[in-house]
Amino acid sequence: MTTPRLSRRTLLTGTAATIAAARVAFPSGAFAQGAGPETTKAQIGYIALTDAAALIVAKEKGLFAKYGMPDVEVLKQASWGGTRDNLVLGGGAGGIDGAHILTPLPYLMHTGKVVQNGQQVPMHIMARLNTNGQAISVAKSLMPAGAKLDSSPLKAAFAAKQGNKVAMTFRGGTHDLWIRYWLAAGGIDPDKEVETIVVPPPQMVANMKVGTMDAFCVGEPWNDQLVHQSLGYTACVTGEIWKDHPEKSLTLRADYVAKNPRAAIALTAATIEAQIWCDVAANKEELAAMLGKRAWFNVPPADILPRSLGNIDYGDGRKVEGSPLRMKFFADHASFPFQSHELWFLTEDQRWGILPPDLDTKALIGAVNRQDVWRDAAKLAGVPADQIPVGVSRGKETFFDGQVFDPEKPAEYLAGLKIKKLAA
Repeated sequence: MTTPRLSRRTLLTGTAATIAAARVAFPSGAFAQGAGPETTKAQIGYIALTDAAALIVAKEKGLFAKYGMPDVEVLKQASWGGTRDNLVLGGGAGGIDGAHILTPLPYLMHTGKVVQNGQQVPMHIMARLNTNGQAISVAKSLMPAGAKLDSSPLKAAFAAKQGNKVAMTFRGGTHDLWIRYWLAAGGIDPDKEVETIVVPPPQMVANMKVGTMDAFCVGEPWNDQLVHQSLGYTACVTGEIWKDHPEKSLTLRADYVAKNPRAAIALTAATIEAQIWCDVAANKEELAAMLGKRAWFNVPPADILPRSLGNIDYGDGRKVEGSPLRMKFFADHASFPFQSHELWFLTEDQRWGILPPDLDTKALIGAVNRQDVWRDAAKLAGVPADQIPVGVSRGKETFFDGQVFDPEKPAEYLAGLKIKKLAA
């Protein structure tokens, strides 16, 4: 697959008209004037991960219908690659219009980086679906090494044997970046000392059981299920790497947004209302039972509930009750798609050679991120004005190893990282 040079001109040529049309089509106060969604339909994909909860709740509790979209379908996807392929097709051609997705993936699609023949598929991020809630798990055989938040004890263990593999869910996606960051912070080069492999989230535990990998990074409930089956342990939850880090997003194809701007607001508003419901402690048991249904995850609710409450059994003797690093859906601005967070993901994808160093990240983020839609949707959902961020950045972010990401100086952050693999 040949990837075109990702200059500002390349990124915007051929997509500018679509993006401009989408922005013009969002009239201020359209819903207040009595104009409903242009369509009652949308096909939205999800992977069986707890951070898809808001979309499932919005469907189960009739929130899409409440906002004028009773015909929204929430459709299970087999993998992130499958999600990508169905987004490329689009909802009118046997695919999907939008998805619960790894935050970097709409950017990789928008640039054509992960689509066959470098095809650019204009995408928009409408909302963040959650913060926190992922983990890095290690095989039981490696428990004696003692790797936790510090991965360095695995360096000697990896050196002592051949064929070390660590799994993530999509190259350049969030789980890939978390496990790479964790390994590199411990002095382990993820491109030289281990092999990174792609495994779909629902298949992680089964693959660990048969010895496919030595460690993996994925969202819940799969890390907790691994512990419950005594197949390994959780070295760290990703909130320990970066407290309240961004994770999944709600994405829509840009052409769907351009054609159905009020529907895009309605979809986002329903999602926001569902996110608020998901954060209520009294709803967690109902949420776990809902997600565990055969129609959604088909897993025991007991694999979902504990960590959603912040009760973490790491599987190696460590136990935490009520951790503040639990998954958040709306609290502490979890739902707002800060542009600064998307810049971090792009910078890390540059770090590992997935995106070129000369990428015009500002232009790209301006094309993909739709904070304006989120704000309109939040108002429609009745979110108080003081809970609607006015800026584009959460400011400087500090990581467990002391690294600081200043969104005003991403090049300095990148230069300060010792282990990296920049594209030529």
